[in-house]
Amino acid sequence: MFFFLEPEVAGGIGPNSELHRDDGKLVVTRLNYEFDGWLGDALLETTPCFIVTDDARQLIERAGLTGVSFSDVEVTRSGLFTDLYGNRALPHFWWMIVQGKAEADDFGMANDLRLVASERALSILRQAGLMHAEVEPVAG
Repeated sequence: MFFFLEPEVAGGIGPNSELHRDDGKLVVTRLNYEFDGWLGDALLETTPCFIVTDDARQLIERAGLTGVSFSDVEVTRSGLFTDLYGNRALPHFWWMIVQGKAEADDFGMANDLRLVASERALSILRQAGLMHAEVEPVAG
């Protein structure tokens, strides 16, 4: 069984990101995730990118889940974040690069850019902390 995941959006693509359009698609080659807030989930989104906490990355790797790799992400805080949370500490995050095929690998992207996760992947993410994501079964 597979699920569409729409994770918490805690910010967006920051000014230090490097991106371009290729055949109409947004391609990010360097990610700066700038936080405006954070409810605490281990998986966050800013289309077309996802980031995960270090704990979530370790759980994903230990479980041998397929369809993703990880890269560095620069994390910054917006003025709004500072106004709301002051100097609140954030855990270490990783850029989760989704390369898998939807409904074949544990992680993949649907044509509408929604994240598709296997039941096993969803279980691992919930273990890491996934309280605010919208989860919907893929009709199949």
